[in-house]
Amino acid sequence: MEISFGTVALVIFIIALVFVFKTIQVVPQQHAWVVERLGKYHATLAPGLNIVVPFIDRIAYKHILKEIPLDVPPQVCITKDNTQLQVDGILYFQVTDPMRASYGASNYIQAITQLAQTTLRSVIGRMELDKTFEEREHINTTIVNAIDESAANWGVKVLRYEIKDLTPPAEILHAMQAQITAEREKRARIAASEGRRQEQINIADGEKNAAIARSEGEKQSAINRAQGEAAAIVALADASATALRQVGAAIREPGGADAVNLRVAEEYVNAFGNLAKTNNAIIVPANMGDMSTLIASAMQIVKAQK
Repeated sequence: MEISFGTVALVIFIIALVFVFKTIQVVPQQHAWVVERLGKYHATLAPGLNIVVPFIDRIAYKHILKEIPLDVPPQVCITKDNTQLQVDGILYFQVTDPMRASYGASNYIQAITQLAQTTLRSVIGRMELDKTFEEREHINTTIVNAIDESAANWGVKVLRYEIKDLTPPAEILHAMQAQITAEREKRARIAASEGRRQEQINIADGEKNAAIARSEGEKQSAINRAQGEAAAIVALADASATALRQVGAAIREPGGADAVNLRVAEEYVNAFGNLAKTNNAIIVPANMGDMSTLIASAMQIVKAQK
């Protein structure tokens, strides 16, 4: 059976096309491909266009160089005070050496996961339950440092570890809730007592200020009354002095003495008129016709009545 030239050319073309596809390898960005030649590590292909030898070289491993989040399965840890604590976390890592990542461990993801769990149990076991909630940052840093030292042999860089959840048993949660409730009630009672104390202080200060204000008012009122009485006495004394001066001036004028005698006589008569209305006893002169004696007696009567 004869094979035509066209058929042979087609077969050669197909083989050449396959050879070209096997020779040219395009690696995506942030990826690294490990090439083995005859079963032995040969090279790591960088992103872009790469040339390999078909049927001799093969792409053995393909790695992603991006940061990869790894969910670490939840596990139960025992704290220092013998309390069970379920811990759930997530680990972030990145392949930095594709060759070591290919040949350093059969499964570096599983190795990192197991190492994270064992390290976490060790760290939690050295801490009391209350401290585990307060020292999350310390736990994360300790786990990263412990894993990163071993992961360097696997061509992996551990970037960080984050605890997603810490779940104690239901009994512990109930006790913690009761403790928090009691603490809040304690703070509320303290706040209420402080409020009552401040209220009493404010009331006492108000009463004190009011008493001071009342005493100051009473003091000022007494001062004002005293000043008024003093002013009245001074005014009365001034009026009496003025009256006396006017009387003296009137006496020194012509006819003044007669007027005074007449005034005294009137007072004398009025005084005797008032004697009839009272039980007072009085001694009068025997000679009622002596005017000087009468006036002297009238003067004595006026003084007695006053």
